[in-house]
Amino acid sequence: MGAAPPSPATGRICIATRDYLRPGETFVNRHVAHMWGGRTAVLCDRFSGENPAGVPVLARRGLAPSFADRLAAPVMAPAMRMGHGSSRVPWGARARAIEAFLRDAGCRAILAEFGTTAMLYPSLAARTGLPLFTYFRGTDASAALRDPRVRRGYGRLFPRLAGVFAVSQALLDALAAAGFAHDNAHVIPSGVDTRRFAPGAKRPGSFLAVGRFVDKKAPLVTLDAFAQGTRGTNARLTFIGDGPLLAPARTRATALGIADRVSFPGALPHDAVRDALAGAEVFVQHSVTDAAGNTEGLPTSIQEAMASGCVTVSTRHAGIPEAIEHGATGWLVAEQDGAAMAARIREASHADLAAMGARARAVACARFDNDRLLAACEAVIARAL
Repeated sequence: MGAAPPSPATGRICIATRDYLRPGETFVNRHVAHMWGGRTAVLCDRFSGENPAGVPVLARRGLAPSFADRLAAPVMAPAMRMGHGSSRVPWGARARAIEAFLRDAGCRAILAEFGTTAMLYPSLAARTGLPLFTYFRGTDASAALRDPRVRRGYGRLFPRLAGVFAVSQALLDALAAAGFAHDNAHVIPSGVDTRRFAPGAKRPGSFLAVGRFVDKKAPLVTLDAFAQGTRGTNARLTFIGDGPLLAPARTRATALGIADRVSFPGALPHDAVRDALAGAEVFVQHSVTDAAGNTEGLPTSIQEAMASGCVTVSTRHAGIPEAIEHGATGWLVAEQDGAAMAARIREASHADLAAMGARARAVACARFDNDRLLAACEAVIARAL
């Protein structure tokens, strides 16, 4: 009788990502800290030096090529770009070092965060015999699809994947429309820790937005809608985050005459965001498809807002309608329709926000709880071992 097949109890799972540790990538950091009971290893491009989970880490950028690899690089780099969609695919001494790392760490599977990261590893997974999974989260299933190199890489990747995860059905549909579908595909949102993110004492007339000040978040549309929808009231908006549109947003708030009712504290630690959500009544986010074709997946901030008992005003964009039930846990408007968003913000002043927030919290606990979603992801991976 042969040995039992490997299981999550007998080794580690390798989390392949771009840079580690990035404080803003809470979904990646949670996988590193908690997947398989914390029995993980990290394969990344660059390593910040911070490793709170205390797991084995290998940074690809720290691997020196051999002399032979340097001689072959002018040929191999273009070959990898043409065949795999990226010149960053490991080969030669770097590939052997990664294989040794996976072997020494006792890895039994690879989970690549973002499809564009998974593109680098199908050959490595085949050589090591490790099942390769990937997680699509937004840009990698939207704007990235416009790049012929990525499409070429995905074409090579998908037949070699053991499974696919996406944070929303909208992303799986976008991939399928581009010709990339998988029989073992699952919608598992990033989720939220519903024990840490919970309602607090709500401040009447409090609005909150959290996110990068970039085109995809349309912060200027949000500001215009807030100004119009709360005219003549004492409602206040806290807009957490930073980015290239922060300075224009401050200028716009002054021009709209609402600078005394809008605060821009910049990017804040996750605990500070949690505290702000706990006290806010309404969460606002005007997500759109930007000029490059970049979309959301299902914003973690909306899941955190729901768990915190906030009523959400957002857009019918990507996976957001999969989370927000219009008229029950929030309101949704068309992308770039600032007037409609203003009307919904105005409607919030007359709605039973406590009841709607309680429904949002119940949905978050039932559908977006981190522990449940992590267990679902682990179960899919375990079946491939």
